[in-house]
Amino acid sequence: MTAPPDDCLARNEWICGEYVRSRRHILFDAVLQHVELTGVSVLIALVVAVPLAVLARRWGWAATPVLAVTTVLYTIPSLAMFSLLLPFYGLSAALVVAGLVLYSLTLLVRNILAGLRAVPEETRQAARGMGYGPLRLLLTVELPLALPAAMAGLRIATVSAVSLVTVGAIVGFGGLGNLIYAGMNTYFKAQVLTASVLCVVIAVAADLLLLAVQRLITPWTRTRRG
Repeated sequence: MTAPPDDCLARNEWICGEYVRSRRHILFDAVLQHVELTGVSVLIALVVAVPLAVLARRWGWAATPVLAVTTVLYTIPSLAMFSLLLPFYGLSAALVVAGLVLYSLTLLVRNILAGLRAVPEETRQAARGMGYGPLRLLLTVELPLALPAAMAGLRIATVSAVSLVTVGAIVGFGGLGNLIYAGMNTYFKAQVLTASVLCVVIAVAADLLLLAVQRLITPWTRTRRG
């Protein structure tokens, strides 16, 4: 017997609207988990990266070890990274988050540090001459001027995290990666393609959202380009 002409699921086609309609709740849950894992990981990495970059900027000797450690972490393959973290976190979402945080640190620390180093020294001197202390100088002068470079790093780290979340499927917490891996094991074409496309959509949407935020909080960059 042959499948009905409108039964794309039975024919196992790559593009199948019936798959999206019949599995929309599964897809929604996978997308939600994917976004949550990405957002939490990048946020934690940002909270850790800012102090590290400030430390490396304040004390020059700290820059080399900080950059060296974060670079080494980034070179570890994702499967090996999750395996190394497994004794500490077990088969849990925390394992995936920890791995993504470590990967994101390299991109965030480097870009934030580059932004801080790009602040003109005369600007710092002028602020000190106006009575700015170290903390006020950092919060109101250095970090705002470092925002363009920091946001560029944040965008790259976020898009990379969206991709790396899929590897979490090996421990059952991979968002859309769960569907991709399951679909590949059963050669379920519609599931593989739909989940993959949704990953791309999430990455593009996150990048555009962060770009919009960057333009909103750094209006002087638009003026300068104009």
